[in-house]
Amino acid sequence: MEFRFAKREDTALVLQFIKELADYEKMLDEVVADEETLKRWLFEEKKAEVLFVCEEGQEVGFALFFHNFSTFLGRAGIYLEDLYVKEEYRHKGYGKALIKKLASLAVERGCGRLEWWCLDWNQPSIDFYLSLGAKPMKDWTVYRIAGETLKSLAE
Repeated sequence: MEFRFAKREDTALVLQFIKELADYEKMLDEVVADEETLKRWLFEEKKAEVLFVCEEGQEVGFALFFHNFSTFLGRAGIYLEDLYVKEEYRHKGYGKALIKKLASLAVERGCGRLEWWCLDWNQPSIDFYLSLGAKPMKDWTVYRIAGETLKSLAE
């Protein structure tokens, strides 16, 4: 099992993994990202990073993450946006290896936490996260402003 960070020439592969994850989450129709957008934000603006886990040189899973900041801790954290392992490679330790690698990066970078969201219906993932010692946040609700509402608010 090896890890490698995505490079610009991996953009199509990153998009493929995003679409596979969205399909698994029954949200494929919500994916509007394209290769040009990903190239800009991942490799030019460097607003997020992608880590692949590989078996014999073949990418079998990915984690897309970025740094956030905790004012209470006074330091950055790592926010895991996407974690996905191809179906035929699940239950072989790749997901756990990706989370462990992210935890290692967080420690190396002096971050105070590693966090993510999980869909309420996704019990296999919830069980997996709990098995790692992750704790669900209580008393917090995610709010979002996007699309036309975001544009209108910005005026």
